[in-house]
Amino acid sequence: MTNYRPTDDRQVADLVTWAMAEEQPLEIVGGGSKRALGRPLQVEHTLDLSAFAGIREYEPAELVLTAGAATPLADIEKALAERKQMLAFEPVDWRALLGSGGQGTSPTLGGVLSCNLSGPRRIRAGAARDHFLGVRCINGRGEIFKAGGQVVKNVTGYDLCKLLAGGYGTLAAMTEVTVKVLPRPEKTRTVLLLGLDDAAAVRALSDALNAPHEVSAAAHLPAGLAAASGVSYVAEAGTSVTALRVEGPGPSVEYRTRALREMLGGQGAAATEELHSMNSVRFWQEIAEVGPLLAGTGGAAAAAGRAIWRLSVTPSMASAVAAAIARALDGDAQHFYDWGGGLLWVAASSDAGDRDAGAASIRAAIAANGGGHATLVRAPDPVRAAVPVFEPQAPALAELTKRVKESFDPRGIFNPGRVYRGV
Repeated sequence: MTNYRPTDDRQVADLVTWAMAEEQPLEIVGGGSKRALGRPLQVEHTLDLSAFAGIREYEPAELVLTAGAATPLADIEKALAERKQMLAFEPVDWRALLGSGGQGTSPTLGGVLSCNLSGPRRIRAGAARDHFLGVRCINGRGEIFKAGGQVVKNVTGYDLCKLLAGGYGTLAAMTEVTVKVLPRPEKTRTVLLLGLDDAAAVRALSDALNAPHEVSAAAHLPAGLAAASGVSYVAEAGTSVTALRVEGPGPSVEYRTRALREMLGGQGAAATEELHSMNSVRFWQEIAEVGPLLAGTGGAAAAAGRAIWRLSVTPSMASAVAAAIARALDGDAQHFYDWGGGLLWVAASSDAGDRDAGAASIRAAIAANGGGHATLVRAPDPVRAAVPVFEPQAPALAELTKRVKESFDPRGIFNPGRVYRGV
């Protein structure tokens, strides 16, 4: 495999022009932490964009930051922390989940935007794409172009940033990005409800999110997964744990925390507790990194070869979906809830059912209980090559996806087949 490492936009454009003329597909790589996400690629050349790193412009007063697309998230977060600011969509680090934690790999700003990955705060702050203001990139014709800008209210032309977010590098090679940043909360606390079953927990999460207490994260861990937490208050609870995060000015957080405990304490919970400061931060980091499924009962799911699915479902139907999956897989599955029940994480045996990592059973359970979609986040390469990793599209949508791909990348040289076969 040939690794090309250009250092400026013109070099990228020249390389893409050559690849297009010779019909030589390219794998686009920034920090290398997400190479195992999506369908496995069969390409001979790598377009290494790691040279496009570094903060180019940061205006704390304007809440805007511009950086090279391959700038490590750690560098971004350090610079923001110095000014008591943050990336509000809570970008995730999935190196442990994807088994890509080797030397030299690091999550990058462009990587999380390209995959549109957001953490637990997604339910309040929005997705990564909602904070993506501007981009400089090269399309599959070798053309350098810019989209968006450095202001939040940018309404000129098409919003290409939102199109590129979630494209997984199949439409263009991003070299520079601009994002919106927000002030970091003064205080964080997490209310814990102990002993609720899945259905009661999802109801409690919904009630909390619909209350005027500005909950910024809402998750539920069944007892087996709660016991594996690295936060002692959670691990030693001895039962299921339902968690609600509250952030903001100190007096406001104290009032809202107390109000949530009073409101939800009578909904069947055996007890209510609180996590403060670092324990709260550590718990939500575990949720964001899918730690409960990596360290849950039965051993580390990833190391044991279990497939890990990310399901977007109707929150009110989340517990019914989980129960249907458990029945279909004869109990050979573990799960937990995030985003108030709207996000359901499932670990299943990679040879479940007809050796499809449980795909047929999982997607049937979703279809029968309110609809949604399922993404296979982690599985062995042969499984990811055989199973639709992303939710299969209806014919009309599949045709539209193909036309968008062709408009940006007519010869199909960028990450071919990473999202859908033949695209």
